[in-house]
Amino acid sequence: MRTSLMGSVQRRWFQVPWEFRESALFTIIVVFAGFVLQYSGAGRGVIVPPLPYNAIILLLFAVLTLGIGLSFKDNPTVKWFGGIPLGLCLIIAIALLSLIGGVVPQDGFMEGSLADVLGISRIFSSWPFALTVLFFLANLGIALSWKLVPFSINNIQFILFHAGFWIALSCGTFGAVDLQRLVIPVEEGQSNNLGYTMGSGKSEELPFSVFLKDFALEEYPPQLFLYNPHTENIIVDGSRAAVQVHKGLKTSWKGLAVEVLEYLPSALPGKYDEPVVADRAFGIPFAKVRITALSKSHEAWLSTGSPMLRPSVVDLGGFFLMMMPGQPKSFLSSVSVTSEDGHQKNALLEVNKPVEFMGWKLYQMGYDEKAGRWSKLSLIEAIRDPWLPIVYLGFFMIMAGNMLFFWNGIKQKGGE
Repeated sequence: MRTSLMGSVQRRWFQVPWEFRESALFTIIVVFAGFVLQYSGAGRGVIVPPLPYNAIILLLFAVLTLGIGLSFKDNPTVKWFGGIPLGLCLIIAIALLSLIGGVVPQDGFMEGSLADVLGISRIFSSWPFALTVLFFLANLGIALSWKLVPFSINNIQFILFHAGFWIALSCGTFGAVDLQRLVIPVEEGQSNNLGYTMGSGKSEELPFSVFLKDFALEEYPPQLFLYNPHTENIIVDGSRAAVQVHKGLKTSWKGLAVEVLEYLPSALPGKYDEPVVADRAFGIPFAKVRITALSKSHEAWLSTGSPMLRPSVVDLGGFFLMMMPGQPKSFLSSVSVTSEDGHQKNALLEVNKPVEFMGWKLYQMGYDEKAGRWSKLSLIEAIRDPWLPIVYLGFFMIMAGNMLFFWNGIKQKGGE
């Protein structure tokens, strides 16, 4: 009877070795302390210094973590701190905080609101997220130190995966302050060395200037629409799809049929309302259409218009038949990028095809949409992230560790 009672005695709180419930409690305290710090600082969050100070701090933190792990590897508290239970609890907390960052609009709350003061609207720069990540990096670093010294080839898979994870997470977190995303507006025939941060509009001088030689935009064919000026609605044809204009096109609305008799991709108004073919740099699309309604037909010319020319439309008694410019198919900028010391690079910027210059990546971002293909303005995005190669190194190490894990599993099955 005594043995049964003794065998049923439950483990006490904080009885060495600590396990999951102590780890869960510690994690809750860390997150709660983070929110307290965030609130007491009126929502200002963590301010990480830029290069080279953040790199020095991260290096010292790594050395300290490895030193503690190697010097006190037999200490029960250090064993728990570098153990799996605490690591799992901390990474769950990181996942939940990241979920908040993905669901709650970031920078979408009024300044001084509860969500703003608690850092929920800026979760990735908040104290709760920073403290949780810091303790997780310490946990990961201590566990890694035990596999690094003494070194064994059997630990290489563990080292690759966990060291890669540590590098990617730490450098991505500490290096976020050095990420620069600027928009450079450049007029055709001019140069600019000022970039503007999106949202705030704050200007920053760049170590190079961008000269815009030419901006070109290619559009899809224009589209036919029926417009109701009373409701300001655009009515598509019976198929409920936008109709691209071409010669021979036949489309219809309720009680109305339209056929395109002739289509000129680039023309200008001529004598007697007859358009004349013109160079694409000046011309606009024209279409001659036959309109049939109530068994009566008549012909008319439609045009899309431009910043210099009014569009030609057909009044159908309360409705207007219109031809609107097609959506952009592609747009690009021919630029010349020049550094302060005179180094020059000619490039063609296209969407999703960046050009690298002095550690920056230049992307074609946008243009003056009101002017359309006559835009003389090009919006170029400039991105600089000096920590990105190190983060990529961490990801490659994780991938190598995973590949080695699967390879070892295949070899073990083959040996059986």
